[in-house]
Amino acid sequence: MTPDKPPGPIIQSQFRPARWLRNPHAQTMYPSLPWSWPSRPQLRRETLELPDGDATAVDWLVAADTLPDAAPLLIILHGLEGSANSSYARMLMETALDRNWRSCVLHFRDCGDYRNRLPRRYHAGETNDLRHFLNELQHNREATGNPGPLLAAGFSLGGNVLLKYLGESANETPIKAATAVCVPLNLQECSVALNIGFSKLYQRHLLKRMKGAVTRKFDPHTAAFNWQRAMAATTFDDFDDAVTAPLHGFKGKQDYYDRCSSVNFLSTIERQTLIINALDDPFMTQKVIPSADRMSSAVTLEVATHGGHVGFINGGTPWHPEFYLPGRIIEFLEPHSVIPGL
Repeated sequence: MTPDKPPGPIIQSQFRPARWLRNPHAQTMYPSLPWSWPSRPQLRRETLELPDGDATAVDWLVAADTLPDAAPLLIILHGLEGSANSSYARMLMETALDRNWRSCVLHFRDCGDYRNRLPRRYHAGETNDLRHFLNELQHNREATGNPGPLLAAGFSLGGNVLLKYLGESANETPIKAATAVCVPLNLQECSVALNIGFSKLYQRHLLKRMKGAVTRKFDPHTAAFNWQRAMAATTFDDFDDAVTAPLHGFKGKQDYYDRCSSVNFLSTIERQTLIINALDDPFMTQKVIPSADRMSSAVTLEVATHGGHVGFINGGTPWHPEFYLPGRIIEFLEPHSVIPGL
């Protein structure tokens, strides 16, 4: 099968919400309920040593360990404060296994139950860790003669990291194709959206988790930022200006947003890439949807009217929901999973 360019660059999604779950906030919150996707596949933890002396974790799907070396490998990047235990990651790993693909989740620093070493965490524009992981994979593949293609999928903040990396790398990446879902393409617009109406509840919840992570790692005497400002932050704007920017070498929140928003990297992507965003996503406004002239010919943007934030539940029942994203992601990547000549 030869990979073909899908129609684009902007297409209307075929997703339709389940009749019993049309509200965007219900779509957003439902996947986090324990019965929405109860399966918890066994994972194998590996530590990824990073060039700066830090480390992070990679979780591999154990059930795929017996697959041949030539099997495709799907690398999954999680969202803000997410991990391999996030429902979207678990369901995608199991859907990939149904196609006889291997899969893993690359954790961002200090995420999940893994604590990194250095006095820093992660942010929406950190692409060096992904680049290093891919280089390590390539080195191992060359050493073992493994010809399996590398594919990637990123969710939310992980989608932003993936798109930025692809734009920076152009054709100098081993990734054959990629998908990015519910991407905060414009970080400034997303910080505004999360300070409007019901979306403030998501902001409050995530800020509580982010402050908790900060207090596990720092105290008022060891923090490389203004502790009082950080603990007093009530918006993402405040937190990014007080913590994210100084902790990771940005001049301030605007410098961080300008340099890390993936919309600025779409024009230089050379690998076939599908972006799936919903117009009713409560984590962003419709202003994040870029015009076609900001995207390269390798990028297709699928825009859904509904779906919420990483929800996209399209059927089933409240106790046995059906999810659109895993099948759609695999469907797009599958033509690129075949090794030419085999």
